Amino acid sequence: MDHREEDGVLDLISEGVIRAIQLILSGDPEVYGITALSLFVSISGTLLSSVWSVPISAALALRNFPGKRAVKGLFNALIGIPTVALGLCLYLLLSRSGPLGLLQLLYTPYAIIIGQCVLVTPIIVSFTTSALESVDPDLRTLARTLGASSRQTDAVVLREAHWGVILAVIAAFNRAFAELGVAMMLGGNIRNFTRILTTAIALQTAMGEIALSIALSIILLAIVISLSIIINLARKSPR
Repeated sequence: MDHREEDGVLDLISEGVIRAIQLILSGDPEVYGITALSLFVSISGTLLSSVWSVPISAALALRNFPGKRAVKGLFNALIGIPTVALGLCLYLLLSRSGPLGLLQLLYTPYAIIIGQCVLVTPIIVSFTTSALESVDPDLRTLARTLGASSRQTDAVVLREAHWGVILAVIAAFNRAFAELGVAMMLGGNIRNFTRILTTAIALQTAMGEIALSIALSIILLAIVISLSIIINLARKSPR
């Protein structure tokens, strides 16, 4: 890369930063709408996934049953599932000719939520299981010695590993928030309806609007980094 190309890249980046600041300060309704929808679908998908992922994690970490190792291995393997493959499977399920076609969810925000929910489930399960398994086994023994029931013992372990569980959920949210393939295939990138930050970035890049793509990327990164900083500060704050 010669000096002219380097200068051109730097100019694009600086223009993107300025554009991002202008979009944020000007209150651009489309950008704010895209950002709000991105947050809505990612938070909804992550929370919905947590409803069953945390109990599954507790069962894998605190119970013994046949095939336990295979189930854990399956969830670990599914962390790396290609999003386009997952998107295709869910597309076939939600399409008009698919088994769930009557629900008419395809190309709606709810389809994106479903896709992100399925995508992040292995992340929450695997990370939460590891967090629960890292708790000192003596804590469970002590709880049982003091007369705690099985559910009460599980609750004690969950409280002890609560930061690990929170970090698992945050990691899942970051994965969902930065996801493109599922959102594009299930949402269709429809303006003012299913367009989120990642699909907007892909569209603007394809159209040659590099500065706007950089601006939207900065907004996306700012949200992810800010969330990580807040969580780290909360962990270090006095209890």
